[in-house]
Amino acid sequence: MALQLYGFWRSNAAFRVRVALALKRLPYEEIGVDLLAGRQFDAAYAEVNAGHMVPTLVHDGHRVFQSLAIIEYLDELYPEPRLVPGDAKDRAHVRALASVSAADSHPLVVPRVRKHLAQAFGADKESIEAWCRHWGEEGLATYERMLGQRPASPFVMGDTPTLADICIAGQVVIADLYGIDVSAFGRVAALSERCFALPAFADAHPKRQPGFLA
Repeated sequence: MALQLYGFWRSNAAFRVRVALALKRLPYEEIGVDLLAGRQFDAAYAEVNAGHMVPTLVHDGHRVFQSLAIIEYLDELYPEPRLVPGDAKDRAHVRALASVSAADSHPLVVPRVRKHLAQAFGADKESIEAWCRHWGEEGLATYERMLGQRPASPFVMGDTPTLADICIAGQVVIADLYGIDVSAFGRVAALSERCFALPAFADAHPKRQPGFLA
């Protein structure tokens, strides 16, 4: 087995994959791609990922893109512990929760969106950060409502974390980066506390990565 992960310290999508790899105890080499410096557009990286994004997982020469696809790929190859349930109803629930962050909230705060806000609409730093806080809070509020309908005990699907817990924790990472008070979302705060008590989550946090800029 040979695993490489192209990522970036701040990337929420790379955070998700780092957690999954850690939960499955899979060793890997991480290769940094500085998104803030635009290195994702370098010709060499374009050969790796035509979408100019991270993360990219390379497994025995095979490239896999998009964090959710990567995690499901890993789950099929290395099924213990399961991150996506086998039961169809539970699997749909986990995927729906994962998509709140990965498809609805996080894509609105990524570097290319922030850059477009500045270039196309003249948004200044304060306006862009307010935009990011808004969408970060929207994701947290959605999770709070969903966890109210089906509480996590202690994690979304029971005793062990799943893809859903990884994405909810990722939404809390966005909150950390933009100074959002997570305590206003009690169920999310409690779940994320249980997640980040685990080394797999805590060690994957952007603030613990080598490139972190305080």
